[in-house]
Amino acid sequence: MSASATTRGSRAFVAVGVCWFVAFNAAVLAGTSRSAATVLGLHGFVFAVIFGKAYALVPSYFDRQLRFPRAPLVHLPLAVVGVVGLFGGRLTPGDPLSGLLSTAVVPADQLLAVGAAAWLAGVCVFVASLGWSLRDNLTGAETGTAGANQHRRRVDRAANAVVPLVALYLVWGSLLPVLDAFDVRPAPLVLDLGPLSSDPVAVTLVPTGPAASHVLAAGAATLMLFGVGFRLLPRFLVGTPRTSLVVVALATGAVAPFFLAVDFYGGTLFTAGATLLAAAIAAYAVVVLELVVTSDRRRVGFPAIAVGAVFGLAVVALGWGMGVHGLDPTLAAAHYRLALGGFLGLTIVGVSFQFYPPAIGEAPGVGDRGATVVIAALAAGFAIEAIGVGLGTIDPWSPVDVLDPGFVRTAGAGLVVVGSLGYAWIVLSLFEQRR
Repeated sequence: MSASATTRGSRAFVAVGVCWFVAFNAAVLAGTSRSAATVLGLHGFVFAVIFGKAYALVPSYFDRQLRFPRAPLVHLPLAVVGVVGLFGGRLTPGDPLSGLLSTAVVPADQLLAVGAAAWLAGVCVFVASLGWSLRDNLTGAETGTAGANQHRRRVDRAANAVVPLVALYLVWGSLLPVLDAFDVRPAPLVLDLGPLSSDPVAVTLVPTGPAASHVLAAGAATLMLFGVGFRLLPRFLVGTPRTSLVVVALATGAVAPFFLAVDFYGGTLFTAGATLLAAAIAAYAVVVLELVVTSDRRRVGFPAIAVGAVFGLAVVALGWGMGVHGLDPTLAAAHYRLALGGFLGLTIVGVSFQFYPPAIGEAPGVGDRGATVVIAALAAGFAIEAIGVGLGTIDPWSPVDVLDPGFVRTAGAGLVVVGSLGYAWIVLSLFEQRR
């Protein structure tokens, strides 16, 4: 009965996350502001799937059982209210849905506060339930790795070790919207880095805006991807990753988000954070691509995981370039879309097709061929959208200027919406079939 409750809660989280993925891509196509759309993509899609699968997987990776099987069902409504509140509270006057706020019973600032509080409460349920379940093995030294997988024990221990740090980033990033809603802004700390920087560096532990999003996206989500991915992917692909690359990804990925957030678009610390994150995702991408290329297995989700890793390289290239040469709002738009949709999004799509194989589907269009079309549409759509953004930065006298950047971006975003609808149809049809 307890395992059944956990399974239902996990599946419900994934189902809701899939719906948020469609909403995220539709909102971008409709022209929703980046701050509001990010809530749908990050809090809604990425973390809904992370929460759902973490409840089911993480305790077993630590050779433990979830002590509160109904925790996912308690957490889910809080997460939904959190996403709705944060999204509504961050809509700007020019957003397509901003007109609804004028007729809403709850003002935007109160909606933001309710959403932030609900989201934080849900995160507390998540962290507390997993923390209590793993309380006597927080370092992850006991991995449950045995039998034919014994040679993976060293990698498994390293991957487990970052999970508590994921919890810290998650709590930190979830607390920031609450502090922002109540206008709590402590003064920055001024640090003297000695020989590392000629000028003092002002850091803040309460970042806002994109800096706060990076705590969750680069800190909690990406680091959880490493921690879970380095356990899942070698088993899916029947390969053995190079331990040195795993250690590089985990070690640099653990500290990079902190440097990014506390000195966002600052100086020495931000550059160090951007460089370390680039090294982390590059190491992860090499591991993934090596596993996919050398694997004897062929599964429909593997190309999505590989393309997601390639998009990850593009994400850190854009981020590192802006960190060194200065913020470009146009490139920042491509950066966030490729991060949430291309890197994290396609990786999640590929892994979910491994957990929920389309080949067993009975509904029309559900199968490996349909899943391949979905992956191709998403990958091509995100790439075309990024190209459209890039065209917008080209000198208007360039011969390449024959293409309308706005049309290209819209075409790419539209293709992504089609792909996300197909993805939702496949996953939700499989859930209905298994019910």
